[in-house]
Amino acid sequence: MNFLLALITGTILIAVVFFTAWLWAKKYNNYSIVDAVWALGIGFVSCLWLFSTGIFSPKCWIAMAMITIWSLRLGIHLERRIRRMHPLEDVRYTKLREVWKGREQSAFFWFFQGQAASVVLLALPFLLIAVDHDKAWSWWESCGLVVWAIGIFGESLADAQMSRFKSKNQDSSAVCQDGLWRYSRHPNYFFESIVWIGFYLYACGSEWGWVMVYAPTLIIYLLLRVTGIPPTEATALLRKGDAYRRYQATTSPFIPWLPKRN
Repeated sequence: MNFLLALITGTILIAVVFFTAWLWAKKYNNYSIVDAVWALGIGFVSCLWLFSTGIFSPKCWIAMAMITIWSLRLGIHLERRIRRMHPLEDVRYTKLREVWKGREQSAFFWFFQGQAASVVLLALPFLLIAVDHDKAWSWWESCGLVVWAIGIFGESLADAQMSRFKSKNQDSSAVCQDGLWRYSRHPNYFFESIVWIGFYLYACGSEWGWVMVYAPTLIIYLLLRVTGIPPTEATALLRKGDAYRRYQATTSPFIPWLPKRN
């Protein structure tokens, strides 16, 4: 399968996946499902492209394992959170309902298709790996694999520490400062960015892989400015009040660092 045919096929399939997800969300009146579908969708289309080449080199197999582990870990984590909160909806989508009042269904349809387009863009590094004629392993792949492993471990640890904290603290105003959360207000987001830097470095071992620098850049921008830190902090301030303001005053927002004296 050549690059263009693979790109068109993957784009059509992921558009159908997000159309189906939109139908489900409309039926159950909860659009939060898009987050889990986004994570699982990136893994799905990336593996489709890597598998469709029929060339099963160690380079392709390891790339497939990397994106599958990331996709399943994040997708299942988000699906469990969405299911636990249902029928409540993520505050981001509640606000979008207010903005799009009167045209919610059509607006969310195009929003879901926009998410489908972002899935294709973020999965493109794996298409370049798939169609690359040089399947030899290089130091780029080694470096990317190590960075990715650090990111996956750190993000998994941060999520586990937060889950453990929530299971022991029923007070909604309590602020988690256990483990990595003592050094960053969003260690899960920080290590998510490390994962994508690892994907990019791995792709750099393939021809034209270096142009995929937009993928980690886009993820970091979204985490810092759009869907990551801003809505999470706003929600935390509403729920936790002064306790979270004190946490903000002493703890790095993103990159783990020693806390300041209060």
